[in-house]
Amino acid sequence: MSIDWTKILILCPMNNKMKNIEIFNESKNYMPGGVNSPVRAYKDVDVTPPVIKKGEGAYLYDEDDNKYLDLVGAWGPMILGHCDKDVVDAIKSTAENAIAFGGTTELELKLAKHICTTVDNMEMVRMVNSGTEATMSAARLARGFTGRNKIVKFAGCYHGHFDGFLVSAGSGVLTEGIPGSKGVPEEIIKNTIVAQFNDIENIRYIFEKYGEEIAGVIIEPVSGNMGVVPSEPEFLRELDNLCKKYGALLIFDEVMTGFRVAYKGAQSIYGINPDLITMAKIMGGGLPCGAYGGRRDIMEYLSPVGPVYQAGTMSGNPIVMSAGYATVKKLYENPSYYDYIENLAIKLQKGVEEIAKEKGLPIVVNRFKSMMTIFFNEEGKVKNYDDAKKCDTDLYAKFFKHMISNGIYMSPSQFEAMFLSVKHTEGDIDKFLDIMRKM
Repeated sequence: MSIDWTKILILCPMNNKMKNIEIFNESKNYMPGGVNSPVRAYKDVDVTPPVIKKGEGAYLYDEDDNKYLDLVGAWGPMILGHCDKDVVDAIKSTAENAIAFGGTTELELKLAKHICTTVDNMEMVRMVNSGTEATMSAARLARGFTGRNKIVKFAGCYHGHFDGFLVSAGSGVLTEGIPGSKGVPEEIIKNTIVAQFNDIENIRYIFEKYGEEIAGVIIEPVSGNMGVVPSEPEFLRELDNLCKKYGALLIFDEVMTGFRVAYKGAQSIYGINPDLITMAKIMGGGLPCGAYGGRRDIMEYLSPVGPVYQAGTMSGNPIVMSAGYATVKKLYENPSYYDYIENLAIKLQKGVEEIAKEKGLPIVVNRFKSMMTIFFNEEGKVKNYDDAKKCDTDLYAKFFKHMISNGIYMSPSQFEAMFLSVKHTEGDIDKFLDIMRKM
């Protein structure tokens, strides 16, 4: 008697194991590469990406019902863990009465007032919809305020996909090996100056040559897109001094670090007062959100008060504002959260370094508070873009495959950060380390 294996496979529960692959493959017919952001394609690690259907606390579940310990946290926003009850309740409550108006709401005021009264150097703020919008708008404002054209950025720092910043960027551009991006005209980037991260002599030279033309300098005080690479304190201090000396605006891109490394961001740790700050990720509670703010005299150059135009139909969306307010308010009221997640990160770092020593792995761990990257780097240091480019991405891919096949969800790119949340536990860290030890 012949057996119809097709019917058996259809009835067998194991057939559900094809869901991830089927969804991803069909997605390629309708979205470039099957994704809406390149890093999600897992191209450089040769793995079919899990298709996520649920997040709960520190864990994710895919369409095949696999469970993962999440060290990505939506690339940073989920500091309270997935589906925090207070955030979900705020979203539900708001959605019953308001989805979108394109008009002024009290929720905008609540979040703006809270940020301006609890975060240093935020005298006024403008809400937008993403980190990219925040950084591109801050650059336009800096140019409008100073009457100058040139913007300085640093190699390896990623400030979104705005044309003027997509030069020597990190993250996906570095992973893909793209020297920028096609479709960015040379005339757009002619006013972008690329400086070397953590190089005092280099930034001094740039200011000596172009100082009177520089409208602003934008920097991630802690880079998260060439992996986690903190600024050296003396470097940031000199950058601040140069901006003041030449009349350029200092812009801190705290899209990733805002409300993450400390409630008041990296600026509060370094003791630097930037002129403008950009935010996103955590401040939206996981929903699409961004903001830029700073000195009142600069912000009042924005329309409708001043001559610099920037607008957005969905800026200040009520559901987003409610999620953001619930998130930052909870963080503000629970300062102990920051010590808790940093202690977990310290435990994770020490464990990874011990395993690397035991196994003779060429690993260097860069950590800043609850952000961390495991670099596979023979030279034992990553202080800038050039150091990051020396990492062994093939070895990282092997590490990634081992971890994700054992239920650890982390970045498929060597050049990203791992993020911890208040829902992670010491047991979760032990689980990560036990799995890593079995490589």
